[in-house]
Amino acid sequence: MLALRRQLAEEGLCEDALHASKDSLEIRERVFALISTMNIRIDATILEKSKSQPQLRTNTENNPDTLRFYKYTWFYHFKNIAPQFVSTGDKLILTAAAIGDKKKRSAFKSAINDVVRQCLIDVEITINFWSADSDPCLQIADYCAWAIFQKWERKDMKWYNMINDKIHREYDLFQKGRIDHY
Repeated sequence: MLALRRQLAEEGLCEDALHASKDSLEIRERVFALISTMNIRIDATILEKSKSQPQLRTNTENNPDTLRFYKYTWFYHFKNIAPQFVSTGDKLILTAAAIGDKKKRSAFKSAINDVVRQCLIDVEITINFWSADSDPCLQIADYCAWAIFQKWERKDMKWYNMINDKIHREYDLFQKGRIDHY
């Protein structure tokens, strides 16, 4: 990713970090072509916010003391995937894209730490919030999440099909939900 970013900059196509929703069609095509050659595994948990009950969604990032919706999301994603990769006594480093101020990061860190403690036993955990432009893995995650979003939200399969063979698990947590709460 870093080599591609440098090549794109050299060609005058990229002056900033790679970000799927903002990049040009040409850049997207080249990034997805690269990702399609990588040995990666993608696990996605899909939540349609409108199907979440009001008490789950009322205090999100605007109320950093609870973050209920995000904690719920992390829990259901993490409980099904982490035990496949992390064992008792392991050291786990979780890196997420930078968000908000110190207070918000602290609240998110606490929520993620609580989720990990519920899903794994005796694991040492370090949680980092790095800017996406500083970490090629975060840029890859952004592109993969964007492709999955395009499939679910816009029914656009072009990008999804380029990484489909990398997707190990795609789970719609609210798939049985029939009620839109907003």
